[in-house]
Amino acid sequence: MSKVVLNVTMSLDGFMAGPDISVEHPMGRGGLRLHEWILNTSTSDVDATVAQEVTTSTGAVVLGRRTFDVGVDVWQDTPYPVPCFVLTHNTRNRRVMKSGTFTFVTGGVKEALHQAKAVADGKDVLLMGADNAQQALSAGLLDEINLQIAPVLMGDGRRLFEHLGTERIELERTRILASPHVTHLRFHVALDQNTSAGAAPDQGLDG
Repeated sequence: MSKVVLNVTMSLDGFMAGPDISVEHPMGRGGLRLHEWILNTSTSDVDATVAQEVTTSTGAVVLGRRTFDVGVDVWQDTPYPVPCFVLTHNTRNRRVMKSGTFTFVTGGVKEALHQAKAVADGKDVLLMGADNAQQALSAGLLDEINLQIAPVLMGDGRRLFEHLGTERIELERTRILASPHVTHLRFHVALDQNTSAGAAPDQGLDG
């Protein structure tokens, strides 16, 4: 059965992107610092293994419209070679790329995850975007968090864990790996708390 997985790199002070995210700065100003571990995978077997694991385990992707807007010209393709579902307010035709297809979903993050699981062939459904991650986590729709901690304090930018409501969310740490560039953490989200109590409204359209 497909798992819903958040895979993201975050600074030690909680930012997953720098400030002023735009087409010119898809990761925000200074945000590329967070992804130096990916650029340095040739010097770290640990980082290379983790990056390859994500690619091979991903069967579909759910992303927000903002992530799509700032990323599509950079990728020149889908971010992974699998079907991708973009949350948006406006109906749009499917966009076929070299390695996959973008399907635009107006029914919210739950509907997008449902469609993604249907085509993931048992592999993981990967979430992209802070808004989507926050809402899926708050609503009990997230199964696993793969978190890369970069050794930097960004000071400003796009925070990963905001707007989660007031309910405590328990996690089970299942892996720790480290390289000179980043610390890789994996957490299982406790199944007995998969409830929408305290969840933010289902808007995940632009994360």
